[in-house]
Amino acid sequence: MSDSNTSAPAAVPQDENQLILERREKLNVIRQRQADGHGVAFPNDFKPTHKAEQLFAQYDSHATEILASMGVTAKVAGRMMLKRVMGKASFCTVQDASFGPTGGRIQIYVKGDDVGQEVYADFKHWDLGDIVAAEGTVFKTKTGELSIHATSIRLLTKSLRPMPDKFHGINDQEVKYRQRYIDLMTDESARKRFVARSKAVSGLRDFMVQHGFLEVETPMLHPIPGGANAKPFTTHHNALDQQMFLRIAPELYLKRLIVGGFDRVFEINRNFRNEGISVRHNPEFTMMEFYAAYWDYRDLMNFTESLIRDAAIKAGDSLHLSYGGKPVDLAKPFERLTIMEAIAKYTDAGDNVLDANWLLNALRKLGLTEAKHHLSTRSLASLQVMYFEECVEEKLWQPTFICEHPVEISPLARASDTNPGVTERFELYITGREFGNGFSELNDAQDQAARFHAQVAAKDNGDDEAMYYDHDFVHALELGMPPTGGCGIGIDRLMMLLTDSPSIRDIILFPALRREN
Repeated sequence: MSDSNTSAPAAVPQDENQLILERREKLNVIRQRQADGHGVAFPNDFKPTHKAEQLFAQYDSHATEILASMGVTAKVAGRMMLKRVMGKASFCTVQDASFGPTGGRIQIYVKGDDVGQEVYADFKHWDLGDIVAAEGTVFKTKTGELSIHATSIRLLTKSLRPMPDKFHGINDQEVKYRQRYIDLMTDESARKRFVARSKAVSGLRDFMVQHGFLEVETPMLHPIPGGANAKPFTTHHNALDQQMFLRIAPELYLKRLIVGGFDRVFEINRNFRNEGISVRHNPEFTMMEFYAAYWDYRDLMNFTESLIRDAAIKAGDSLHLSYGGKPVDLAKPFERLTIMEAIAKYTDAGDNVLDANWLLNALRKLGLTEAKHHLSTRSLASLQVMYFEECVEEKLWQPTFICEHPVEISPLARASDTNPGVTERFELYITGREFGNGFSELNDAQDQAARFHAQVAAKDNGDDEAMYYDHDFVHALELGMPPTGGCGIGIDRLMMLLTDSPSIRDIILFPALRREN
C-alpha cells in the first residue's frame, strides 16, 4: 500500500464556475438520495472521540508492532485537505482544529472491502474541502506514518467551492483579510497567531483578577464621547430620538465606578474611532483599561511592566522577542524618560526645542502643514510634543516609558505638584509604537471642569478630536474620587508585537476593509 500524503498531479485547470457547478450537481445527487430515504445530505450525529494532535501525542512514539497489538480505535472528523485514489484502496488527509507538529492533520486509509463498496465508490467522488468523518483503528503505515485504518467513513458537509491552492495558501494579502475563513483553513501560522492572541488576552484577564481587579462592562453607546482625543462615529437612537456616539474610550465610566466605591476595576473593551486606517490603526480596536484607587503613575508603570511580561510568557513563553527581524528585550527594566530627555537623547536639536520659531520651521520641513495641524496657534509645549512624535517615536525600539506630557494635551491627567505645566502621565513605546497610556487621574472637579471648557474652545476652533464637556462626569467628581491611577493598553498592538505581525490586520480576525463593488 502507498501512504503518500500528497494529492494526485493536478489536471488541466478548470473554470471555477464549472467546478462549482460540478460540486452542486454532486450535492443534488445526495439530496435526491435523501428524498428517496437513503441517508442525510448534512448529517449532524457524528461525535469525534479524538483530535489529530491528541493521537500523535499518545501513539506516534509507539513501534508499529506494539501499536498494532493495542487495537486502538478512534473517531475523527475534519476538512479533507489531501486525497489520493488508488484502485481498491485510497488515502486522504483530514484537518481538524488541533495544533501541533502535524498542523492538526491525520491520514485516513480507506479500503472498499472495509467501508463498503458503495461508500468507497462515493468517496472517490468527494472533493478537497469536504468535511468528512472517519472511524477506525490507529496504525502505522510501512513508512511509519500514524494513520487511521477506516472501518467507516462519511461525508458530513459538502464543500461547494474549490479550495485555494493547497500548497501556497492565499497569496493575495487582501483576500486573506477579507476571507479570513480561507486564510485559517489553509495557513496554520494564521491559526496559531489567533490562538496566541486568545491565550494572551485570557492571561491578561487572569493577571488582573489575581491582582484584585474587578472586571466590569460599560456602555458602548455614549450620549457624549469622552475619555480620549479622537473623532467618534455617530449614530441615532430612534426610541430616545437623540444622537449617540460609539465609544472612543471607557475611561469616564470606569472612573465613575471608582467614585462609586470600587477600588480596582478593569475592562477589556472594543473602541471605535472615525480616523485613518493603516498598518497600526483599525477603526474598531481592542483596549484594556484599568483603574486603581490610591495608585499614581509610578505604580502604574511598575504594574504595566509586569503585565506586559506576563502576556509575553502566556503568548509565547519568552521575554526575548524578535519583531521584524530586530530583537526586543522585555526582560530588562523598561527605560523611563521625559519628553525633553527623549528629544535630547535621540536628536541633535539641543536647546532649539525651547524656541517656538525653530520648532515651527522644523515641523514644516518635516511636512506638517498649517491647514491640517494648526501649527501657528500651538503653544511651545504642544510643538515640542509634535517634534517628539515626528523625530523620536520611531527610535524607541526597546520598551520605554515617556513621561511628563503637557497639561494642555492631557485633559484628564493630574498635573505635577512640582511642575504644574506637565502631568503625571506616561506613554509606553515599543518598536517605535505607542502601546499604552496612563496617568495619575485628575480628581479635582473644578480643575476638570476648566480643562473640559478648554477642550470645548479647541473644538470650536476646529479641533474635531477635542473633547466635549461632560456634565455628569464632573458631577461624579464633585462627590469625590480618591487619588487614582488609570492606564489603557492597546491589545491589538501588543498582539502584533507578541506574534511578530507587521500589520494590525494580521491580528484582527475581521479587519475593516473598503467594501467590494
